[in-house]
Amino acid sequence: MFYQHPGALSILDWFFELLAIGALIFEGYAFVDALRRPKQAFLAASKQSKPLWLVITGVATVIGLGTAATASWPIGILAVAAFVAAAIYLTDVKPKIKDYRTTGGSGSRMGPYGPW
Repeated sequence: MFYQHPGALSILDWFFELLAIGALIFEGYAFVDALRRPKQAFLAASKQSKPLWLVITGVATVIGLGTAATASWPIGILAVAAFVAAAIYLTDVKPKIKDYRTTGGSGSRMGPYGPW
């Protein structure tokens, strides 16, 4: 066995830190995407309301930030739940609301098969 300085991080510590940072980016992306979508898109797609998804993805981002900042492992159940919440938003909600268009305005020229 080799000597390791007590303050040094092992390879496993680095792996989990990179994993936590990746999860934080994923959760932050879900939160920013939910911010950008119009409120009516959530209702039109029969999904939960926009404020609820903002709370869910916002809390997930805060938990991800805390996990990435502490640089500890094993990753706790809250970090896993936060990642799953962001994954549900990005895989279930986002595909259904991304094509929502508001009607009216000068740039909304829609034909029978899409914009023209």
